[in-house]
Parts: sequence; structure tokens; C-alpha cells
Amino acid sequence: MLKAPEHQVAGHLASDGKLGPLVDGSGRFYKPLQGGGRGSKELAFYETFSSDTRVPDHIRKFFPVFYGSQLLEASNGSGLCLHLVLQDIVSGCINPSIIDVKIGSRTWYPEASDDYIKKCLEKDARTTTVSLGFRIAGLQLYEGKESGFWKPGRKEVQSFTVDNVRSVMRRFVSSDSSIGNENPDCSFAPSIYGGSAGILEQLLELKAWFEDQTTYHFHSCSLLILFDKESVLKGSTPVAEVKLIDFAHVLEGKGVIDHNFLGGLCSLIKFVSDVLSESKESSIKADEESEKPHNCTNNGNCT
Repeated sequence: MLKAPEHQVAGHLASDGKLGPLVDGSGRFYKPLQGGGRGSKELAFYETFSSDTRVPDHIRKFFPVFYGSQLLEASNGSGLCLHLVLQDIVSGCINPSIIDVKIGSRTWYPEASDDYIKKCLEKDARTTTVSLGFRIAGLQLYEGKESGFWKPGRKEVQSFTVDNVRSVMRRFVSSDSSIGNENPDCSFAPSIYGGSAGILEQLLELKAWFEDQTTYHFHSCSLLILFDKESVLKGSTPVAEVKLIDFAHVLEGKGVIDHNFLGGLCSLIKFVSDVLSESKESSIKADEESEKPHNCTNNGNCT
């Protein structure tokens, strides 16, 4: 039984008679091919990428598994539509916290029409795309059983300032990520952002590849950062993942490094690294405070 994804945070939603992706509940994600040639270009990318021997095996883990394409009934009831069949990235997660980050200080691609470029320039200028080299395109943060998810709407997300982005990156790894908490503790940062399998290490691994690869230029591509907060709250070892998605505007690199993507990736790494450093400093201060000797007077008062 196909249904709309429960944890989709950006893009076109399969709701209210609109065309959008579907999931089957067993680990597969069905994305309808977009119009205007974008869908066919994304399908061509997956077909080429899946067999491209120039892509190292350790880099493939950052891309959804591609299972081919399939004709399915469209979510908007318009009839059969060709869908990409991909890995459902959040399959198996109970309450995943997810951030969708659009990478690059320029989201338009060289072959785009003048109208499309103008539209992108306007959006890039009013979001953090130009100032940071990336913008948050969508997110959901799991707050707990009572509150559920914080999942701001598209307009709110597009209005995020640099300070808002910094706050989201901190709340993402905090035990209390509620919107009313002005001082999130970042207590999950060491296990989610840090460590040999954490988000920072994965981003650095991607960065090393982008510093060398000249095969592809990833225009208007998103990077998903996610982990199942429920497993952390239960004391289980968290699994944090980084995935690249949305490849309708990927072009040949022609021997040139993709500086637009690389620059945005480096900026995102700086934000993650800063949160991780802050959490370590807070932990050290807390340890130092707990180790301080307490001087007690004869009347029982301690200082």
C-alpha cells in the first residue's frame, strides 16, 4: 500500500490532490519524475551515477540506493506516471530529526532560462544562500512524546536568518529542542555531530571528495542530516546519517572542481564544528565546577 511519506520535510508533498512522492513501508521511496525535463535529467543522472566507476565506493553511501524506475498511479490521481524508485532513507526510524540543507551560494544552473535564474537569484538573496553558501530548506525536530515534532512551514523556514540557522543546528542535538528553549544544551552533539561515525566526520569525508572530483557539478542539490532521536532518548547507540538528494540539475564537471557546492559544504561544516566545540567547552566547564572543593564553615554553610 503506497502512501505519502510521513517524514518529508521539503519539496512537493503528495497531499490535497498534488503530485508528490510515495513510500511503500518496506524501504522504498517512489519519486515522480518532475516536469519540464527535470525528471528525465534526474533519472539519467541516477542511471549514469550507479555505474560510474569514477565514483569511489565509500562515497556511494552518501547517495540513496537507486532501484530503477517504475510506472505507478500518480498521487494526484492523474493516471500512470513514471517514478524513480529509491531507498527510503528514514525507513526504520521511529522519530527522526531531519534537516534538509540546500547547498551552494548559487542555486541556478548555467543552462537555465532567464526567468528561472531571476527567480533563483531573488530567493537566494532573501535567504541565507548568499550569505552562508547554504540555506535550510525544511526540517523537523522531534521534541518528545507530548510535543511531537517541531516542523515549521515553508515560509517560516525561508525567513531564517543566520542566527536562526545557528539556533536550529544547536537545537537539533539538544535534549530539549522545544522552540521556547532559548539556551539548548547540545547534549547530543558529541554522539551525533562528533565521533568517528558522526555527522562532522561524514561531512569531512564528502568534502575530501569534492576537493578532488571534477566529474559532476551539483546545482540546487540538498543534503539531508538525520538521526533517530528516539533511539538516543532510550540510551541506544545513535545512527547519524548524511545523504545527498535532488539531482535534477546536475551537470558535467568537465574537469573543473564544483566550487559552488564545495564552498557551501565548508560553511556548513563550520557551523557543525562550532556547535560541537561549544558542547565540549560546556562539558569541560561543568566537570571543572563539579571538581572544585567546597569550603565549609563551622555553622555548616558551604561556599
